[in-house]
Amino acid sequence: MPANTGFGARRKAARNGGTHDSRQRPPTVVIGAGPYGLATAAWLSAAGAPRRVFGEPMESWHTNMPTGMFLKSVPAASCLSAPEPGYRLEDFRAARGLGPVGDRYPIPVEEMIAYGRWFQERRVPEVERRKVRTVEHVDGLFAVTLDSGEEFLAENVVMATGQVPFAHEPAELAGTLPGERLSHTSRHRDLTRFSGQRVAVLGGGQSALESAALLHEAGALPTVIARAASVAFGNPPDTDRPSDRPRPVRIVKPGSPLGPGWSLLACSYGGGAFRHLPEGLRMRLLHSVLGPSGGWWLKDRVDGRLPVLCGRTVRSAGVEDGMVRLEVGVMDTGGRTETLRADHLLLATGYRVDVDRLGLLAPELRREVETFHGAPRLSSGFESSVPGLFFTGLAAAPTFGPVLRFVAGTGFAARRVAGSVAAGMRTRP
Repeated sequence: MPANTGFGARRKAARNGGTHDSRQRPPTVVIGAGPYGLATAAWLSAAGAPRRVFGEPMESWHTNMPTGMFLKSVPAASCLSAPEPGYRLEDFRAARGLGPVGDRYPIPVEEMIAYGRWFQERRVPEVERRKVRTVEHVDGLFAVTLDSGEEFLAENVVMATGQVPFAHEPAELAGTLPGERLSHTSRHRDLTRFSGQRVAVLGGGQSALESAALLHEAGALPTVIARAASVAFGNPPDTDRPSDRPRPVRIVKPGSPLGPGWSLLACSYGGGAFRHLPEGLRMRLLHSVLGPSGGWWLKDRVDGRLPVLCGRTVRSAGVEDGMVRLEVGVMDTGGRTETLRADHLLLATGYRVDVDRLGLLAPELRREVETFHGAPRLSSGFESSVPGLFFTGLAAAPTFGPVLRFVAGTGFAARRVAGSVAAGMRTRP
């Protein structure tokens, strides 16, 4: 097999490299040090699994999310999971001398980044701030190569690479604009670079509306283009704690990490059952439950402050006289189009899981992974069709549901991954 090329050298380097000798079983490797990677590492340590964790703590949150952003999830649902108490967001705030907060407190992304790094320093200090270059499947194990050139063997690999690799660009826009005129929201930490420019923002969800608000506040001239007939914003929580709501209200709309309501409660705690639904239904629910909307704190920053063009879709794009020219179709009008000019087109078009976009997995290994709609087909323990290769976070959402799109899913995912790894350790000598 192509993946076996040079395996003898890899085996020798791995066995004699000093980190793991031949008397030790190969480690479980966690790739990614965001919320899912850190939570997984914490639960693996409790399971007694030898492990190595790679990545810069909270890197994508720091690099790929805009300054000034707020989380949609409430504080109680934004805690990284650990197998013992003392590592919740409230513990971090107490350690920093900050007071308790409830559901009506939008969490600044800067606070979430600081919390994740605090969690890492105290619970997962073994994180190695190096990048994994390639992972190959060799003789039932995994040959891992780091950007430093180190090579070693791993018994399991957990892909916790987050959402950035899956940034979605609509097919109809592919190749239509040069890179300096077109970008995805995940590429921008500082939106002030667009100050004074006209920016068309494509999308109607949280990313689009919050990016537009931040652009407006940075002195840019944004215009939102949304397919939906209208944009939606969440309602402010009635109380800081769900338990403070009147009992009849709690019965009709019970609280959950994803928000009030029976459907959100089912998605929050029913990931195991979600996996058994038909694949087509799972994909529909993944996109319809908690569909496109803006946080409640965004409404006053968007309504009446910037143009929001609803019921429209971009049919073509190009550059004309040094500007982006968009032909925008007005839906339900028999094909009528409008022309919109801007300095830049910003895609707030979300993320779509596709294993083929994980370039650090060797091509031969990617082909071994069974997929549906591009997503890995996973066991109840988050293991793919390749024994020992696990996927968590957004990559697992098509299997287990929308809760895997949020920090609230770290507990469900990390416990199951660690349990599956531990079970494998008991069955494999």
